[in-house]
Amino acid sequence: MTTPIRVVVADDQALFRSGVAATLSAQSDLDVVGQAANGREAVALVTELEPDVVLMDIRMPVMDGVEATRLIFDPSSVARRRRPTRVIVLTTFNLDDQAATAIRLGASGFLLKDTTPDFLAACIRTVHAGNAVIAPSELTTLLDRRLARAAPTAQYLTLTAKEREVLHEVARGLSNTEISQRIFLSESTIKTHVGSILRKLRLRDRVQIVVYAHEHDLS
Repeated sequence: MTTPIRVVVADDQALFRSGVAATLSAQSDLDVVGQAANGREAVALVTELEPDVVLMDIRMPVMDGVEATRLIFDPSSVARRRRPTRVIVLTTFNLDDQAATAIRLGASGFLLKDTTPDFLAACIRTVHAGNAVIAPSELTTLLDRRLARAAPTAQYLTLTAKEREVLHEVARGLSNTEISQRIFLSESTIKTHVGSILRKLRLRDRVQIVVYAHEHDLS
């Protein structure tokens, strides 16, 4: 039997938070292991419970979702965790600048709070698998709103020509299957290249590849 995806729900509105938790708990492959009323509580729960996915409201008292996301993905915090924790930002506003900031800090994307329960559950599964829950075109629009481009880092220069090609395709939002068909390599080889890119650039997941490529004018 597959181990359920462990979820923490962070939102200052108790009715919304408990409703989301009840909806997700009805799914056999999802387990809501904690609820937080603010960012500080969310960070504490991540430290204590090491969930797979955190649903993080952006606007909360005491500590907002952006600062909580920053603390969750602080390198020292990441190093102490035995397995990765992903964050999905919840917001009431499309193209939210604060959501863009959270994504730069490590969140795997954002969802509007009026999304359907089935779509929310599907997005949790998607993020747990290491993928984004925002299209690269939308992410680019978000990042363009508050972005100063920088030259590629020294780590980028360590990528092979094929790894750079794969990076560009990931930044365009292509899946491993699509990249495989486009550049005529096996999916397993593409997966190996993606893993090498993440390791060399010190990135967490494909979302961060998209952010890196855009911020360094490589997309």
